[in-house]
Amino acid sequence: MVDEENPEWTDEMFARARPAREVLHEIFSKEVADEMLAKKPGRALGSGVKALQTIRFDVAILEAFKATGKGWQTRMNEALREWLKEHPMKHV
Repeated sequence: MVDEENPEWTDEMFARARPAREVLHEIFSKEVADEMLAKKPGRALGSGVKALQTIRFDVAILEAFKATGKGWQTRMNEALREWLKEHPMKHV
């Protein structure tokens, strides 16, 4: 599908391209361009005590936790922590 307002770039277009920091002040006011180029805080760093992991759960379990509203992941983590207290794992 071709978008006539935003055509696929050619090698010539890439060769002429300039970084935003060079052109924004030509397009916008100084204040707007400075705001657009200002460093903004990214995602907060984690505490280092949690790890990102892909895991699969039964749909019904996820729906039940999600139905409890915002903070459902924290509550799910707490439920698993409680289960571990009641069912100590033996290390292999």
